[in-house]
Amino acid sequence: MSTADNERARHGTGPSPFWARRAGSALAFLFTCWKVNLASAMEYRASFFLMAGMMFINNFMWLFFWSLFFGKFPVVNGRGLNDVMLMWAVGAGGFGWANLLFGNFTRIAPIVASGQLDVYLSQPKPVLLHVLASRMSLTAAGDFAFGLAVYAWVGDHSAKGVLLFAAALLISGMMFMGVVVLAGSLAFFMGNAEGLSQQVFNSFVALSTYPSDIFKGLAKALLFTALPAGFISFLPIGLMRDADPAFALKAVGATLLFGAAAVLAFRLGLKRYASGNAIVLRG
Repeated sequence: MSTADNERARHGTGPSPFWARRAGSALAFLFTCWKVNLASAMEYRASFFLMAGMMFINNFMWLFFWSLFFGKFPVVNGRGLNDVMLMWAVGAGGFGWANLLFGNFTRIAPIVASGQLDVYLSQPKPVLLHVLASRMSLTAAGDFAFGLAVYAWVGDHSAKGVLLFAAALLISGMMFMGVVVLAGSLAFFMGNAEGLSQQVFNSFVALSTYPSDIFKGLAKALLFTALPAGFISFLPIGLMRDADPAFALKAVGATLLFGAAAVLAFRLGLKRYASGNAIVLRG
């Protein structure tokens, strides 16, 4: 490569700039991880389909209880049964794809505390990306399938409706990962933060499955700031039904903010990480 080519590549003006090659390499790495994870899951197909199926049924049981509630009170704060069903579709579907493709995002704290990061640090791949993509959750397939099934049942099937649902799923999954990875990264600074991380995860999941309108005052403010589950539960209204541009911008902004905070916390934590001298074999 000539000097001119080097200059163009350095400044991103050449035919194959450094950032493009790096992005391509990261995507190829991700697809390889997902292919290996899927092949591993398919080694035990009965277990895979059983666990996914049980999660699918578990989610529908919650909708059954909600249907009993709305049988007595058809509309609550402007929401009906269809709105709550779509709220579950967005929450479960977003969590499902995130946990299916990046199954370790709920396990950052125990991985750090037990010294299992050593195996990822020894390989020339982006550490956080490698950690997240190296595991697939079997039950998450049931969550994702549930989200798609509920949308197919009660959602808007127009081209606009499908695009808005896809956007809601993307925001939901990214928000889940940002908040939970940020909480898990506290293990770098607090030692064993597994209990705290699990509490944040459980609280976030629970709050994202209740309409944000039932909360008032400080509780509602916290749902859209410190623990932003309110953005997920309000997506079927603010993005899919009413298509409120102001809410959409806030939801995207909050997702990017928590995602950036999670990446920053993880990178700062890596500088403090001390090897656990763990011998880990990965097949």
